[in-house]
Amino acid sequence: MPVNMEHKIYQQLIQTKLLPLYTATDLSYLPKVEEILLDNNVPLIEVTFRSEFAGEAIKQLAASGKLMVGAGTVRTLAEAKIAIENGAQFVVSPAIVPEVIEYCLEQDIPVFPGTATPRDIQSATEYGINVVKFFPADIYGGLKAINALSGPFYDVKFLPTGGINQENFVEYLDNPHVIGVGGSFILSEKVIKEDNGKKMNQILHSLVQQIN
Repeated sequence: MPVNMEHKIYQQLIQTKLLPLYTATDLSYLPKVEEILLDNNVPLIEVTFRSEFAGEAIKQLAASGKLMVGAGTVRTLAEAKIAIENGAQFVVSPAIVPEVIEYCLEQDIPVFPGTATPRDIQSATEYGINVVKFFPADIYGGLKAINALSGPFYDVKFLPTGGINQENFVEYLDNPHVIGVGGSFILSEKVIKEDNGKKMNQILHSLVQQIN
């Protein structure tokens, strides 16, 4: 099944440019998470399968219909199925996982496979995917690598994560080959817990203000 690049997830990412990566260990903070994201016009969130609460967190965040909720760190078909059954509208993987990609394409769910090498990117394009996660961006050469890879893969856009932070994210976003950036620096449960979200709200507001 061909990839639908007009899907609202891609369009929203182009507009928002930020993909918050969130690992839930305490579900009681999810209403605050939604509030912070909506207050700052960032209606996207990637809930990672780095905790046992991933499926339930996706379900709760998707319930209101106000956020585009996706699943991250999806490494198995079982995780992809749990994510989508609980309302995930997109899936992000740390690597090329064929069964995850194929399942998502069957369900018309945007999937962002993790890539780091030309072979990875070629594998993604063979599925018709031309927006890929670039991870870990800092370890695999950052913007220099993205610029080099964009020579042969001129029709691919990158979503870099890993080593992206408040100091360098604007530089990444200024690159024409980058569709957006992801990371926990955008939204963190740990920071929310410090003062019930006040500091986190200020940080996200500052990030959004820096985007052209």
